[in-house]
Amino acid sequence: MTFNDFHFEQELAEGLSSMNFDKPTPIQEKAIPVILNNRDIIACAQTGTGKTAAYLLPIINKLCKTHSEFINTLIIAPTRELAIQIDEALQGFAYFAPVSSIAIYGGNDGFSFEQEKKALTQGANIIIATPGRLISHLNMGYVRMEKLQHLVLDEADRMLDMGFSQDINKIISYVPKLRQTLLFAATMPPKIRELAKRILTHPDQINIALSKPADGVVQGAYVVYDTQKNELLKSLLKGKTLSSVIIFSSTKENVKRLEKELLKLQFNIAAIHSDLEQDRRNEVLLDFKNRKLQTIVATDVLSRGIDIDGIGLVINYDVPGDAEDYIHRVGRTARAESTGVALTFINLADQRKFKRIEDLIGSEIKKLPLPEELGVGPEYNPEKNQHNPPIRNFRNKNRGRRK
Repeated sequence: MTFNDFHFEQELAEGLSSMNFDKPTPIQEKAIPVILNNRDIIACAQTGTGKTAAYLLPIINKLCKTHSEFINTLIIAPTRELAIQIDEALQGFAYFAPVSSIAIYGGNDGFSFEQEKKALTQGANIIIATPGRLISHLNMGYVRMEKLQHLVLDEADRMLDMGFSQDINKIISYVPKLRQTLLFAATMPPKIRELAKRILTHPDQINIALSKPADGVVQGAYVVYDTQKNELLKSLLKGKTLSSVIIFSSTKENVKRLEKELLKLQFNIAAIHSDLEQDRRNEVLLDFKNRKLQTIVATDVLSRGIDIDGIGLVINYDVPGDAEDYIHRVGRTARAESTGVALTFINLADQRKFKRIEDLIGSEIKKLPLPEELGVGPEYNPEKNQHNPPIRNFRNKNRGRRK
């Protein structure tokens, strides 16, 4: 199947052709006809499967036919990074189409707020917004969505995990009851099913590769003591020709520390975390996307908020707290049928968490030998090992062998 089989309007077809889009992914192949047929959808698809295009393309196609001057579509996303990513994808797909859009998210200045207000009052066709920022505008009383036809909840599971349930309910109270609603999530816990029952009307259900890393991801893990992590990280990065790399750590304090240490060693690296100003975050992401920056070290703020081709290596400096987050982290590589490598550092305290990841994906991830100069790591025994030993148990090249 190719995109020609959808018989898109010429303006959209030209945009796809200019971006060298040829064959739809499975989620696109299943979702696009349903959306074109004006039916509601609840779709479960892992990150990197092309779900953004799965809902954007049919909506753009409808707008090519109607040339609406009102807010036609509202897309709600959990983070500003994802909102920006969706808007960038939209700009590419709709390059030749008569479609206007704006991304609305927190962290911007007063001028940006005025631009957002103008779009919300004069009717940009597609609004992509984070919940909190949109509610700030809704509370002002000037947002008019009476003629809205499409409501999209992207990464709905993450929005609920982040505590946006009340915000979502409030936003939905402002949109027409007669609308097409599209709910996309990477997981389908009971709270998502409950939300779907309340806001969807006889939806079609689509499930694509639930809770599995993409086939192109080569996964491996190192079992380490905490004191071995930094040296292992340096050995994986130093003196090697690598494509773009993302290092995930669970805390912003670790992210800041790793950035400082790696910059001292003259690695081409920058950090992204919640304390960073939005302008700086945008600058880092743009440099990373343009290959001016090789490596990003980040918290999970980026695990679902970046869509960049050619990320060859993902390193989990810490095992994520939620097994599902592992899927999203490693999903930053091997996107769109490409290949990539995902490596995880497992300390003693994280062994049980990593075992839950292996149980979730239904396979054991290969444990790799540490570089000889780092010495031996702990045994991988999730039922037994739950705590890190004293530093004296760590052997490295300067300390001799552990007795």
